[in-house]
Amino acid sequence: MEQTLGFGHFLQHADGIARFILALMALMSLGTWYLIVTKGLRSFRSQRRSRAFLAGFWRAPSLDTVARQLRETGVDEPFAHLVHHGFTAVEQHRAGRETVGLIDAGSSDEFLTRALKRAIEQDKSRLEYGQTFLATVASSAPFVGLFGTVWGIYHALIAIGISGQGTLDKVAGPVGEALIMTAVGLAVAIPAAIAYNAFARANRNTLSALNSFAHDVFTFLSIGLV
Repeated sequence: MEQTLGFGHFLQHADGIARFILALMALMSLGTWYLIVTKGLRSFRSQRRSRAFLAGFWRAPSLDTVARQLRETGVDEPFAHLVHHGFTAVEQHRAGRETVGLIDAGSSDEFLTRALKRAIEQDKSRLEYGQTFLATVASSAPFVGLFGTVWGIYHALIAIGISGQGTLDKVAGPVGEALIMTAVGLAVAIPAAIAYNAFARANRNTLSALNSFAHDVFTFLSIGLV
């Protein structure tokens, strides 16, 4: 009687190692799509809020108006967060308290520069959340799938050798089933690679705009520092 071959048949006859590899790739895929959805939505909302904040910032008649805008809208996007750090540095420096640590040392311009740099680094860390996982999945999933294929072909050939039936119709099915692991590995890796490249490009654009904006913020705020 002819056997029905396919993914279900492969799962039914897979050993513990093959099932572990499939479970590992399933976790990789779930993590990848979770990051794609969450980071995608977060990036979309952040870009929309950034455009609104920058429009309000450049229309504002004074820095006091910007400060009121920050208190109303919050600092849940990189550009507002940068300005908030700048205002905080100005207020701390104007307080005139004595230097109590290295973080308070230096001139007013140096103090403000360090505050803006810290804000940019914090935003960079938030933007790059999950990037390492996506890069790891994109680079390792094809090889994990290939290992599963090699393992499956090894066991398929052993079973064929034991049965003593080495004709093409007996070999093609088990070997084809084993190649499913390679296909699964590619299916996991390709979305991760595309997502990593897309998020990396978006992050570079955001950080470039943020660095340029930081020069403007430094100029506006340093005028009031004496």
